[in-house]
Amino acid sequence: MLTSGGDCQALNATMRGVAKSLYKMFEDVEIVGFEDGYKGLMYADYHIMKSSDFSGILTKGGTILGTSRQPFKLMRTPDENGLDKVEAMKHTYRKLKLECLVVLGGNGSQKTANLLREEGLNVVSLPKTIDNDLWGTDMTFGFQSAIDVATNAIDCIHTTAASHGRVFIVEVMGHKVGWLTLYAGIAGGADIILLPEIPYDPDVVVNAIRERTRQGKRFSILAVAEGAISKEDAALSKKELREKKKNQIVYPSVAYEIGAQITEKTGQEVRVTVPGHMQRGGEPCPYDRVLATRLGAAAANLIKEKKYGYMVAMKNGEITEVPLEEVAGRLKTVDPNCAMIREAKMVGISFGDE
Repeated sequence: MLTSGGDCQALNATMRGVAKSLYKMFEDVEIVGFEDGYKGLMYADYHIMKSSDFSGILTKGGTILGTSRQPFKLMRTPDENGLDKVEAMKHTYRKLKLECLVVLGGNGSQKTANLLREEGLNVVSLPKTIDNDLWGTDMTFGFQSAIDVATNAIDCIHTTAASHGRVFIVEVMGHKVGWLTLYAGIAGGADIILLPEIPYDPDVVVNAIRERTRQGKRFSILAVAEGAISKEDAALSKKELREKKKNQIVYPSVAYEIGAQITEKTGQEVRVTVPGHMQRGGEPCPYDRVLATRLGAAAANLIKEKKYGYMVAMKNGEITEVPLEEVAGRLKTVDPNCAMIREAKMVGISFGDE
């Protein structure tokens, strides 16, 4: 078993679900825990786990196994000592005579899990990410807990924004997809939500703020995904965008750039808040504890049935499985025309596009 990529709140709860189910199904099951994700599998850094290791961790954030980021695009590139990473992982798997490798991870981790499946290893994976961007599942564990943290940040900003009559921008995690920003923005009552999937027009954003001022509202709150992009920049190629950035003021992040544009056009004070890795931390919320337990039990059942090469998923409220080859390399993005966006616009939320 290993946990890979960025941490999140329900990793331990999910491992617990897998382990407790396996211990109940088999009398002589042995669980090997690899330290720091795929790195532990590569360098044979592991320990034999005991049933007591999985006690008292349902509410514990982070991961008791540790994690690391091992970019998928570098998996076929030898390490600094010339080690073939893929062959090393296969060697460790076979040396330990493992029956199955259980991977808890996000998009890149699922791609590596599928690569190992293609290399002949028995793999079962579980959908971990605060971004909820894994294809094939309606929900990933960690997402709801991150929504709670990001929403609380927006809630806390409301009182100081109202007190000072300022524009506040809360930058929410999400480079390529905006699910977390969308949910937290709506739940926190943000006036403007900017997502990577809906390129924004700075003038539309400014006009939305001016309209609130005209209505006598002293403050505005923006929930901005860290991957939000303007319509102008979205129309450029990657090369053109790099060239453009060379000749511009370098801002710490997109939130600060948007803040500067708002101040320049309106004269209003703007403050930026970045919850950052707080969104990954703390204990898992009750929803994630339930989801983690269900997903873990389902993964154990796949192992019992020797049904390998699948990611456990949730679809329409039911736990099921999806072939890893279908999941790997596919993102689940926010559809700009989905019902949730339409409904948010109906209550007056601006997405900076119209």
